[in-house]
Amino acid sequence: MSFPRIIMSTALIGALASCGAPMSRMPASGPAASQSSVTPAPIPAAAPGDEAGLQRFVQGFRSRALASGVSASTYDRAMRLARYNPEVIRLDRRQAEFSRPVWLYLDSAVSDSRITTGRQKLAQLNPVLARIEAQYGVPREIVLAVWGMESNYGANRGKMQIIPSLATLAYDGRRGEMFQNQLLAALRILQAGDTDPEHMLGSWAGAMGHTQFMPTSYLEYAVDFTGDGRRDIWSDDPTDALASTAAYLARNGWQRGQSWGAEVQLPANFNMGLIGKGNRRSDWSSMGVRRMGGGAMPSGSGSIIMPAGARGPAFFIGDNFRSILRYNNSDNYALGVAFLGERIAGRPGIQGSWPRNDRPLSTSEREEIQQRLAQRGFYQGEIDGLFGSATMESVSAFQRSIGVTPDGYPTSILLDQLRR
Repeated sequence: MSFPRIIMSTALIGALASCGAPMSRMPASGPAASQSSVTPAPIPAAAPGDEAGLQRFVQGFRSRALASGVSASTYDRAMRLARYNPEVIRLDRRQAEFSRPVWLYLDSAVSDSRITTGRQKLAQLNPVLARIEAQYGVPREIVLAVWGMESNYGANRGKMQIIPSLATLAYDGRRGEMFQNQLLAALRILQAGDTDPEHMLGSWAGAMGHTQFMPTSYLEYAVDFTGDGRRDIWSDDPTDALASTAAYLARNGWQRGQSWGAEVQLPANFNMGLIGKGNRRSDWSSMGVRRMGGGAMPSGSGSIIMPAGARGPAFFIGDNFRSILRYNNSDNYALGVAFLGERIAGRPGIQGSWPRNDRPLSTSEREEIQQRLAQRGFYQGEIDGLFGSATMESVSAFQRSIGVTPDGYPTSILLDQLRR
């Protein structure tokens, strides 16, 4: 399941009418409703003070919810489930001591078992996937890959009840306003009748269903592809979830008929200063860049990224790769989707070699790199140990300043250079 999508959701809370789904719904608990076979996870006991504080929040938040258009009956029914969940807070505070190298991430993301299951799902669901592809222009293997990455093809949809989880996070305060908006969106979903509070299940952070939509993203992008009057991403039937994923990618820039990109070979003495998502060009072929394994380079303009630095594989990424980044703003995630899709479709995986002997950096070491880059004037972002585009561009700038290959890749060697 993929929590980072919460940071890029841009849905407007009141945008139900723009979702493409009918405004009149059959009750989610009625005889025609298809329910998930997932059993909700129990909520651990909370400290009395935490529970009392949450219930005060529930009472106080009611006026805001009603002012935003949530009915009193919807609010009262849903929030009867609201309890302080200490497990949600524990997971929210958890931070891995070591960052996982890209190659280990991709080993798991594009595992043999995930490829095999993806091909089985392709054979099983090909007719509906073909209709989804025809309508939205997103290849079926990419839709399947997102499903595989997000919930292991529905096997890990999340067992936590969304209302208690979001209420806990909204009350907690660390990112209270963000989660209050997610809670309002979840209440609007319930009011529309797409599901009921008991069956609205997902991750600890509020991501829901087969392809892990946050509530605000659901409101803006979810579709009723089956035509049963509900945008159902929770039940055992994945059709609406897969179509909603394709709709999301299409509305976020997916170009019909184009690939996401390709693994490439760089010529000798290639200017490493051109690496990075900020440098988009259409003349890579004239510079000697070749598609790995032969064949024409993908059409259009794009960038070249090297997520493991100059000693690892290189990838040309176009607009469709950036569309995947809108789903989850992580290069590793987008590469996982891209190459899981390649393998499901029967095409080769990554052929270049990774620097597997590199020592992983601890969180404190990654934060130190950012701090030292900031002290030298190369970095202006948050000191959080998370290496996104801004940090990697800062690393490249520092590397250029000391005359080493500016590949933007953080290593223990880089940290030693910064310490000197």
